[in-house]
Amino acid sequence: MPQNVTQKLIDAHLVEGEANPGEEIGLRIDQTLTQDATGTMVMLELEAMGLDRARTEVSVQYVDHNLLQSGSRNAEDHEFLRSACRRFGLWFSKAGNGVSHPTHMQRFGIPGKTMVGSDSHTPAAGSLGMLAIGLGGIEVARAIAGEPVHLRMPQVWGVRLTNRLRPWVSAKDVILEMLRRHDVKGGVNRVIEYYGPGVETLTAMDRHVIANMGAELGATSTVFPSDDRVREFLRSERREEDFVELVPDEGAEYDVHEAIDLAAVRPLVATPSSPGNVVPVEDVAGTEIEQVVIGSSANPGLRDFAMAAAIVKDRQTAATVSFDVNPTSRQILQDLTQMGATFDLVAAGARLHQSGCLGCIGMGQSPTSDGNSLRTMPRNFPGRSGTADDHVYLCSPETAAASALTGVITDPRTLPGRLGIEPPSLDLPAESSVNTAMLEPPLDENEASAVELVKGSNIGDLPELDPFPDQLRAPVLVVVGDDISTDTIMPAGAEALPYRSNIPKLAEFAFRDVDPGYPAAALDCRDSTGHVIVGGANYGQGSSREHAAIAPRHLGLRMVVAQSYARIHWQNLVNFGILPVELVDESDHDGIEVGDVLELTDVRAALLDETMTLRNTTRDATYVVRQSLSPRQVEVLLAGGLIPWLRERSH
Repeated sequence: MPQNVTQKLIDAHLVEGEANPGEEIGLRIDQTLTQDATGTMVMLELEAMGLDRARTEVSVQYVDHNLLQSGSRNAEDHEFLRSACRRFGLWFSKAGNGVSHPTHMQRFGIPGKTMVGSDSHTPAAGSLGMLAIGLGGIEVARAIAGEPVHLRMPQVWGVRLTNRLRPWVSAKDVILEMLRRHDVKGGVNRVIEYYGPGVETLTAMDRHVIANMGAELGATSTVFPSDDRVREFLRSERREEDFVELVPDEGAEYDVHEAIDLAAVRPLVATPSSPGNVVPVEDVAGTEIEQVVIGSSANPGLRDFAMAAAIVKDRQTAATVSFDVNPTSRQILQDLTQMGATFDLVAAGARLHQSGCLGCIGMGQSPTSDGNSLRTMPRNFPGRSGTADDHVYLCSPETAAASALTGVITDPRTLPGRLGIEPPSLDLPAESSVNTAMLEPPLDENEASAVELVKGSNIGDLPELDPFPDQLRAPVLVVVGDDISTDTIMPAGAEALPYRSNIPKLAEFAFRDVDPGYPAAALDCRDSTGHVIVGGANYGQGSSREHAAIAPRHLGLRMVVAQSYARIHWQNLVNFGILPVELVDESDHDGIEVGDVLELTDVRAALLDETMTLRNTTRDATYVVRQSLSPRQVEVLLAGGLIPWLRERSH
């Protein structure tokens, strides 16, 4: 039977289950990716699991998110991560080497391989014909230890591309078009696979832009074929020997169908405060802005920075605009500099920052209160920038550079008439400035076994996870609506994230922007009843940070009742012994208030069925809820989480 690329990748790595949509499957994992905001927990989990050495083909730890070394905490985490890589046999990418996703693509990505990463934008590697999936850290730790990764077999959503993009339009506008059509929940439990004649008009790094932000659609992953454009990319990175052709068979079928005429795509922008609030740039043209930021894993390629440089060349950005440029890798910064593009950016008024995520996760570059910031980044959830009442717009490098010149959101197609700027023609180098100096390879086994983990005062231990009770009667401490992100549950940013390895301290920031009193209230009932959180649709979207499960679990969270969940957070809840259930009648959400006491009895027996009855003892009301855990996940939940479940199995 003809197969699409996703089916080929899954069949080649399937070790458990049947590849039928909705069924749990187990996949063999070839590569892993971790970054510093999530990797510290992964390394602590490897220590707790007693791992001797990584059992994947390649595992890499990047330091790219939290680069602001204000005080000792971040530096201590970086030191701990390096020692853990030396101990467990991982590659270590030093601070300043680059953002994990494009750097991994440049140095390690191989067509036909599987990869999991403790970052929700891990699917960016699908640009090379890989099956790359974002997961919580503990799932990645298991993969590093050689265990299969379990997930629901997704549907394969085929998107046929035709024609080519017009001038002033780029890959960012393609994924924004998908978000315009389908919002942030359209890809849940699906892998998006792009195919058709339009694919060959997109470079491998263009495809990275699209695959990266498939995460904003809620997709499990995004996959492109491995074709001549991938071979071209690997040749430019001096790795052509890693090329493997991987294309869909003629007559391959897809579970869901979509088509995009690339020639019809126009400049788009995601307005505050969701990646799904997409409109044509012309609809918001003229909106005053105070900041433009170019960079992040969502627009990481040399082409993206060179395009912006060519647009602003020999001009000055508006006096009212802070024009920030975050190179995504040291290698790309070298290429930009050799081209002269770095000079053009700086001469135009750019503030050049170090290679890393930075403002994308609120690590500096925060706009003013109520200020409009235009960014080539993947997310604009409320407060993610580091400013609670921010107004962040997401766009392409073309739109960003045009707007930096004018001081207002500007459709780049108007530049010829407005400023006499014609569409730039870029002459990019055929070979990249390959730089591996800041990549530290794994030690050999004998050396590695003698390494001691370096733990500063900010490196804590994993919380103890007790078994799930058979009778739960607990108060509701938080009620929230739709599309609550993990940034709302557990804020990132320069204030909170330095405590990512210190769970008790980090937990003090939980739900800070919803109810500042939540941590104290949760601690008051943690040891007696625990507590419940009630959410709307797509609860836990966004970042894969398992801190959004671990910190509330430390505070006594035992159950979340929501209308629906984002995939990664749903898995993270189970992995830390928190029961996620869905309201069968979504209108029941509005009948539950903070302070209500919810009761679930005979939990072990109830979990044998898909639906169960939840009682609100405060209002004498009952709600039918469903759970969709696999038998394996039920065992994990009842044990108190994945770590105690693994300990039970090892005895």
